[in-house]
Parts: sequence; structure tokens; C-alpha cells
Amino acid sequence: MPAHAKATFKIVTANRLADGEVVWLGHNEVWLETIESAWLLEDESALEAGEAAAARAVALNRIVDVEVIDVRREGGAIVPVRLRERIRAAGPTFRKDLGKQSRRASDAA
Repeated sequence: MPAHAKATFKIVTANRLADGEVVWLGHNEVWLETIESAWLLEDESALEAGEAAAARAVALNRIVDVEVIDVRREGGAIVPVRLRERIRAAGPTFRKDLGKQSRRASDAA
């Protein structure tokens, strides 16, 4: 890998079946509403474990639309590689008072 290239990792994302909320797989098969604590799947065995955890949650009708996505670490934050996933992590692009970004802003106040 070139020196300027940033390492990529995988995480598992889905939508919670109960309310459609975008969620990310954390450790111990916990589904999180924010990407910050998502489980970074850094090798093949972690990826297999993450996919198996997602399959169990799908079978229990907890989540739908499972995807394994590429992310990078930037300044300590987990940042999705694809724009679509960055939007899913932040919330609507047209109203900053809605979605996940509004919750973070109000939590900080």
C-alpha cells in the first residue's frame, strides 16, 4: 500500500426493523445508533463473526438490509468511504435539525 493511502476497515450496517433507524454492529452483538463505536472488522475472522452476528439479528427480525461497508479512521473518527454511507451516518443533507446530526448537536449542548 502506498505511504499516502489510508487503511480501510469493514463494519456492518443495517436498518432496525422496528423503526427503520440506521444502525451499526458494535461489540457483543449490540446494534448502535451512531457509527462512533461500531466494531471495526480488521481481519477475515472478525468479518465472519460480524456477518454471523448480523445473520442472527436478521433471523430474529431485529434488522434488515445488512451491508458490510468500507470505513477509514480519520482523526480518531470512523468515516465511511462511500458518500452514501456518510449520509446514512449523519442523517438528511437538507435539514441539519433532523436525523443523527441534530441529536449530536443537542447532546453536546
